[in-house]
Amino acid sequence: MKWTDVHRIAEELVDAHPDADPTRVNFMDLMNWVLALPDFDDDPKHCGERVLEAIQAAWIEERE
Repeated sequence: MKWTDVHRIAEELVDAHPDADPTRVNFMDLMNWVLALPDFDDDPKHCGERVLEAIQAAWIEERE
């Protein structure tokens, strides 16, 4: 997975952190959680606030 795989990342986060409220996760934790996903393989330097916002929005949508 790469940073651009926003929806797949969101699906993986739902499974990896079922009790987490994505509206309350700070971006530093979110970035670290994404980097820790087993299938994630991208450069941390390619991550920015806009990417994390997109992942967070997809995660919120995935939980609904």
